[in-house]
Amino acid sequence: MKQFNLRCYAIIINNEGEVLLSDEHRNGHSFTKFIGGGLEWGEGTKDCLQREIKEEMGINSIVGELFYVNEFFQESAFNKSEQLFSFYYKIKSIDFKKIKIENHSFPLTENGEKFRWQKITDLHLDDVTFPVDKKVIEKLIVELKDN
Repeated sequence: MKQFNLRCYAIIINNEGEVLLSDEHRNGHSFTKFIGGGLEWGEGTKDCLQREIKEEMGINSIVGELFYVNEFFQESAFNKSEQLFSFYYKIKSIDFKKIKIENHSFPLTENGEKFRWQKITDLHLDDVTFPVDKKVIEKLIVELKDN
């Protein structure tokens, strides 16, 4: 059965002009993406993102403005019967000191996730794995140039 999969992701930018990325290994696959995950029944998109940040990072956040929603067909990389819609929000407030950054090599070989900061000025499309994340990287780079 074909179905929709709604995803919510955080764009967390620190005071040094770096964006937070998540290197992950799940179900035999290694990938890099933004922090976030799937919308659950009864949640709004901002509620979902606050929950995901709390689950993945153990910290509270305040979700800010909607930054991007994919406007093109995107099949799930993990389930070919799902069409993804991904909502990306800038995070308005978060305690940067509580974000656990670990030195690690990529790709990860054990299940889990590790976070790292990446300078926006040094971002490249190949820094992330998934097509929608690549569109967000493009938009972040354009926004940086315009400011």
